[in-house]
Amino acid sequence: MSLDNRTSLVRMPIELRWRDLDAFNHVNNSNFMTYLEEARIRWFDSLGEAWLTDTIAPLLAAVQMNYRVPIPYPSSVVVELFADRVGTTSVTIGHHIASEDGTVLHADGHVVMVWIDRASGRPTPLPEAVRRVASNPAAAGAP
Repeated sequence: MSLDNRTSLVRMPIELRWRDLDAFNHVNNSNFMTYLEEARIRWFDSLGEAWLTDTIAPLLAAVQMNYRVPIPYPSSVVVELFADRVGTTSVTIGHHIASEDGTVLHADGHVVMVWIDRASGRPTPLPEAVRRVASNPAAAGAP
């Protein structure tokens, strides 16, 4: 269940681990970023084409994370990613971390991923598969 009407790039359930907790007995905020990273990698891998090569690589250029409600243990959450903006060399990926039933929004925000040329360190055009699916996830049959 999506919390809005955007088409998901990926929707990934996360089963919390005991080690995700902090001294306040809820999921430590740093683990939210790990959950998002796992969802991004799952999406990239689902493209079926190269998104990372010997010559190009994605970098995390910016992060916006709004922590809404702590995640208690035990819980199951769902990470959902959306393409908010597709540029020439970057894509802005919106995210939600919500309860499994979608009734509680634990966090939302976005990241900016920039693809670079590994040799020069300069931005390079997005891989075609990333551009195609991020531009129209519904038509691409995003997972």
